[in-house]
Amino acid sequence: MFGAIASWIIPLVAPANQIVYDPQQFYNAALAIVAGAGCATIAFRLLPPLSPALRSRRLLALALRDLRRLAMAPILPTRGGWESREYGSLLVLPEQAEPLQRAQLLAALSVGSEIIRLRRTARRIHLDAEIDAALEGVAHGQSAIATERLAQIYDALDVLPSVEPKAPIILRAQGGIRAISEALVRHAAYFDSAALR
Repeated sequence: MFGAIASWIIPLVAPANQIVYDPQQFYNAALAIVAGAGCATIAFRLLPPLSPALRSRRLLALALRDLRRLAMAPILPTRGGWESREYGSLLVLPEQAEPLQRAQLLAALSVGSEIIRLRRTARRIHLDAEIDAALEGVAHGQSAIATERLAQIYDALDVLPSVEPKAPIILRAQGGIRAISEALVRHAAYFDSAALR
């Protein structure tokens, strides 16, 4: 409310212009601003709201688009930033959304978080090129290819020379690969949807 009032005060009072005491000009400008804001409010009330099914599909498409960008992003966002963005999508998901749509949005959230963690871990164990090649399948909507490449990396991590018990970073990388692969297999139809290719 105060932001709207502050934005109206500048055109009404016109502090940068020379002071002119013309009440007719002031009332004309004030009436134009109030009438314009009123017409905009009425226009928004006349537009019908989007149906819950359409809003759900749009949120899923936006989450998938964000995930595909994340898979090949040269600069990774923080996990907190990614998660807060996707939690926001979950919050505005309509009550009428199907359980499958909620599960798909949660899968996109968890895959994105694991991608961020895995890409950061991959730099430390010098597997970033292999991980990027595997995640290219996610970016292009080819989850079967991504799952196959991730399985190869998982097996390669199994035979890496490391002290026993396995180094925690290797286990963390394998856990991330397993989480991403399972989500890609379980929701392959969603991750492979052609709407955003």
